[in-house]
Amino acid sequence: MSSKRFKKLPNKTSELPAETIDKLLLVVKKNCTTKFDESVDLSFQINNKQKKSEINIRTVVNLPGGTSKKIKVAVVCEDSKSSDAKSAGADIVGGDDFIEKIKGGEMNFEKLICTPSMMIKLSKLGKILGPKGLMPNPKLGTVTDDLIKAITDAKSGQAEIRNDKDGNIGVSIGKKSFADEKLIKNFNAILETLEKEKSNNTIKGDLIRSAFITSSMGVSYRLKLGKSI
Repeated sequence: MSSKRFKKLPNKTSELPAETIDKLLLVVKKNCTTKFDESVDLSFQINNKQKKSEINIRTVVNLPGGTSKKIKVAVVCEDSKSSDAKSAGADIVGGDDFIEKIKGGEMNFEKLICTPSMMIKLSKLGKILGPKGLMPNPKLGTVTDDLIKAITDAKSGQAEIRNDKDGNIGVSIGKKSFADEKLIKNFNAILETLEKEKSNNTIKGDLIRSAFITSSMGVSYRLKLGKSI
């Protein structure tokens, strides 16, 4: 059953003609009538059914406007690199002892970064880390010797982009309280990343079939693609 607040929002907005993000942000923010700072979210439907195979996109994008989220970052590395990890702002740093704690179910972090040499040991915990989306992955920049960059990127604002089996991608570009300029910068960064993925996957035709924008507790609007200034 819809709440009184939701019933006051516009109806059938997803059936309206597509508009550019700069025009829709004003409307989406106006619909943020809850007491908390709602997130502004995008949803894409991609052409994942190709002749030869399905398209599986999984990557990260550094959002220039940030995310406002405080991410707890853990690092598994050799003792010689632990000082670099700590100085870069990692919340938890460890080696073999930390791996044993993870094995025992201690996972009080949101992102796990690992050096390549330690990944051999960590990979044995795939059944524990995998279902929670915490297993480090070279494609996501979380298996690397450049710990300083990986930690800085994770802390400064990253979003993971991945499609489900039906070709849907959901990603947030920030909060209602963000200036439109920041939200648009994040939107443009996501479009650039998707364009790169299209090239990397040699996709024929358009990668994105449709796109919508909404807020956490709002209604969706059809989004016209194309970078905005």
